[in-house]
Amino acid sequence: MSRLRRMPRRRSYDQYCSAARALDAVGDRWTLLIVRELLAGPRRYTDLHADLPGVSTDVLASRLKDMERDELATRRKLPPPSAAVVYELTERGRGLLPVLTALARWGAPALEERRPTDAVRAHWFAVPLMPVLAACGAGAGAGAEGVVEVRLDEGVFHVRLGGGPLAPSAPSAPSGSLDTPGIGRVAYGDGPADAPDACLVLDADTCRAVGAGTLTLADGVRDGRIEVAGDSALAKALRGA
Repeated sequence: MSRLRRMPRRRSYDQYCSAARALDAVGDRWTLLIVRELLAGPRRYTDLHADLPGVSTDVLASRLKDMERDELATRRKLPPPSAAVVYELTERGRGLLPVLTALARWGAPALEERRPTDAVRAHWFAVPLMPVLAACGAGAGAGAEGVVEVRLDEGVFHVRLGGGPLAPSAPSAPSGSLDTPGIGRVAYGDGPADAPDACLVLDADTCRAVGAGTLTLADGVRDGRIEVAGDSALAKALRGA
């Protein structure tokens, strides 16, 4: 019997319904946003707290314990010389990527106007952008694989299309590997890539529009809203060549 069934929950909808069971596990405030952060790879508690502005330390600790109990995340100690404790998603937790992708697409219209109180991190744009980049790479064939670095005024993140996962990195600059039906083998991480095959330079509004599907990459490049650097097959595919 799995630990998920053996350990009682603090609260439940008590409905024999798959949607209700899912919300039992991820319906609490902050849980899915913690998943968003951990989809990029192992994170230290302090890094999670820094990239989840507004969450209290008590709530974050409680949610992480709940996620461990529900087998969505695990905690482990990195080997010396680091010896840092990091949290990372289990296979079940990584399976929430399409859920977050769908939520990001559904919520995109609400981002048309940024509120003065809104925090922003560049890597928050990675989840809605990944399927767009993956589709572009897949449409160009096997040669259009590699790492795409995305540069916004707010910061930099990177996405890998095809092939294996990104090289391991420190928890402060995480990377992760995902294999999800409909998206393909994709990895993304916060910060610049070591040797990107292509680089996109654009502003946050343009990145939002591309992720929402209201602007294609080709149109963004043609209109001068997106700059694509690089001579690789992947860079040419992103330019629409």
